[in-house]
Amino acid sequence: MNNIIIHLVAGARPNFMKIAPLYHALSKEDWADPQIVHTGQHYDFDMSDSFFRDLQLPDPTYHLGAGGGSHGEQTAEIIKKYEALCLENPPGLVIVVGDVNSTMGCAISAKKLCLPVAHLEAGLRSGDRTMPEEINRLITDSISDYLWTPSPDADAHLLASGVDKDSICLVGNIMIDAYEMLSGSIASYDLVEQLGLSSQDYGLVTLHRPSNVDDRDKLGALVDGLLEASKSLPLVFSVHPRTRERLVTFGLMKKLEDEARIELLGPQNYIGFMNLVMNSRAVITDSGGIQEETTYLGIPCLTLRDNTERPITIDRGTNTLVSVDTFLEKLKAVLASPMPGRLQIENWDGNTASRVVDCIRKIAKSI
Repeated sequence: MNNIIIHLVAGARPNFMKIAPLYHALSKEDWADPQIVHTGQHYDFDMSDSFFRDLQLPDPTYHLGAGGGSHGEQTAEIIKKYEALCLENPPGLVIVVGDVNSTMGCAISAKKLCLPVAHLEAGLRSGDRTMPEEINRLITDSISDYLWTPSPDADAHLLASGVDKDSICLVGNIMIDAYEMLSGSIASYDLVEQLGLSSQDYGLVTLHRPSNVDDRDKLGALVDGLLEASKSLPLVFSVHPRTRERLVTFGLMKKLEDEARIELLGPQNYIGFMNLVMNSRAVITDSGGIQEETTYLGIPCLTLRDNTERPITIDRGTNTLVSVDTFLEKLKAVLASPMPGRLQIENWDGNTASRVVDCIRKIAKSI
């Protein structure tokens, strides 16, 4: 088998967690040359570089430096810069992961140059086309040659949209690979102790979606809800840069700072953040990946969204969709119930990267 240059595209924090297990698995193969392409979609140290360190990844082979801006500006920059890279150094296979602008942008650049593209975490759907991530998923899946899915519902979505079943491979949840790869370091990390907290005696909060943080009235109602929730359960709020900016702009930050039962933290590295997750009594979030991690760990999750592209987390009973008006009531119900305990889910076993490598090995002759 010829040596195959494989681009692993990462642009935002969730991407780094998904490429890490695959990079390490491919690095053990004598026929594969995995190369990390960092688009620069997240360019703050706390939002990218610290994750590379925690996940034991080398410096990216290529850094596109796309930066921020509007969705259109950022995506255009990613497409332009990745196209230039592929023209100069064409890979044998491009692997994009997740659903961020880098996922869609690099897939578009690669396919317009007739390069083979694989989408890891394909087939997820929320059904909500007002979410930028949903548009990214739909476009990426529609042009990818190989679709590697995390769960049976993702297979069903792809088949219903007319995708050839031979292009689909159910590989499992790559996020669980990242967790299991570092589970020892996560368990031994002492962040919870540093904060003076006890395991299962606090709630963890993360918020970043524009639908929750960009409207003054809605964010104000969420802040008031968190203040009320802290009376029942101390909270640790890991504040995303976007959310911090809105809290300051809307004059809401001082309310949180003045509440002794709410601990405000900046963005955390992967090991520190997962230490907070695994020791929490409940999580309040609008993230996608955290819904999966809490389901795997058996930790109640209240998701501040109208829908989710990860319905398996709802089906298994650990995740509940909530609104500003309902999350306090749902939190009280969670606190009155026993912890669910860790769940066994097919192909959420830490071996997804190995299954992906098997997929690449099978298709290598056509690359």
